[in-house]
Amino acid sequence: MDNHTASIIIDAHSHVQFPAYDNDRETVINQAKAAGVAMVAVGTQVETSEAAVRLAKANPGWVWATVGFHPNHLSEDWHHDKKEQSQSVAEVFNIGILRNLAKDPSVVAIGECGLDYFRIMNNELGIKNRQRDVFLQQAQLAQELQKPLMIHCRPAKGTDDAYEDLLPIIHSSKFTIPKIAHFYVGSLAITKKLVAAGCYFTFGGVITFASEYDEVVRYIPVDRLLAETDCPYVAPLPYRGRRNEPAYILETVKKMAQLRGISFDTLKQSLYSNTRKVFKI
Repeated sequence: MDNHTASIIIDAHSHVQFPAYDNDRETVINQAKAAGVAMVAVGTQVETSEAAVRLAKANPGWVWATVGFHPNHLSEDWHHDKKEQSQSVAEVFNIGILRNLAKDPSVVAIGECGLDYFRIMNNELGIKNRQRDVFLQQAQLAQELQKPLMIHCRPAKGTDDAYEDLLPIIHSSKFTIPKIAHFYVGSLAITKKLVAAGCYFTFGGVITFASEYDEVVRYIPVDRLLAETDCPYVAPLPYRGRRNEPAYILETVKKMAQLRGISFDTLKQSLYSNTRKVFKI
């Protein structure tokens, strides 16, 4: 990052290594560079983690990688997302493979990993327990390697249940590494608990077209904020309905600045500093 300045925005959570970009990945990355956007390519299982590492090595100073195993891949009725994987092949969690990948210098975090209760039917305790176990193993790996933890936490609709289950894991294990709540959608009440637990928070394009998170965006201390696209998903206005891209993060940052009542440039500088600090880049 030596050639970068605070004019750069770092997309803290993207998936530019996914098949959704197979036809124009280089163009998308070049458009991001032209817009002053660098990015972290986030792994969701071995295949996408390996792809993230390859992409980071090919774009030093502009792309970094994470390696992890997404909780949805543990479900017996796992859904094949064609944007994520070209082939419908469910992977088996293997912490050893992730550990070896994570030692690469281009890897700046472990994850995404965590708890996802959004699609769990009939309160399937077995799946929840499996998610917690796999998350804990990845959190322990992050602590072992002293790399931040990229957390995917999605509660059942209208609840904070997954966040409530996340808190005791964080507290009981005494993780000292940074903990990033990606694409954050928690209530103000749970936000206060997670801030007290030392978490960082990323917000995506949803804040540009939904008002439910306005109060939360205002509440979180500015030095705990990051921004993301989660591309190719959930493009912000005015791109809603299109494939999301790292360059579109500018719209999300503009909205965050508006909600907090500060200038775009002031927030951009804070996000740049926060992201570099968390990922040590």
